[in-house]
Amino acid sequence: MKQQLLLGEKKFSVILYRLALEILENLKDPENTVLVGLQPRGVQLMKRVMHELKLLAPDIQLKSGILDITFFRDDFRKEDGHLIPQTTDLHVSLENKTVILIDDVLYTGRSIRAAMDALLSFGRPSGVQLMVLIDRLYSRELPIHPDYTGLKVDTIVSQKVKVLWVENEGKDEVWLIENTNA
Repeated sequence: MKQQLLLGEKKFSVILYRLALEILENLKDPENTVLVGLQPRGVQLMKRVMHELKLLAPDIQLKSGILDITFFRDDFRKEDGHLIPQTTDLHVSLENKTVILIDDVLYTGRSIRAAMDALLSFGRPSGVQLMVLIDRLYSRELPIHPDYTGLKVDTIVSQKVKVLWVENEGKDEVWLIENTNA
């Protein structure tokens, strides 16, 4: 197995800061903007960006929530065994709100499509934007592209992007992993 470090802790931190600045730069109506982290890994990114936003603009109080897409995925019936859904914690109507949907890695686009379906259970947003830490280029199956991107990475099918979070793994890093046995 071959591994390449894409982001170390310093660059990781700079990217989180930049993503928060980009939100502030594009923020038109804080009262009607909701950040929504996708379970499980998008939640970490959402929490970290919210932390940066509070440091940069303590007077702006954005709403946030957590969304599980388990039963909205187009492949959930194909999984072996039982699927265990995670928590959805979205106690706000999304009706006429701008939603910033947040996930760690954008690959095929299918998770984001499922998330957009799931969002409609909470109202009809006036707009949906997408933030990802890593955009895996050239692997999209659906016409989905992020509005906010931490890092764009050229990848092939045999490669995997692994995001480590200090809260879970003890450090902030992003690795490109290739299975050389395939």
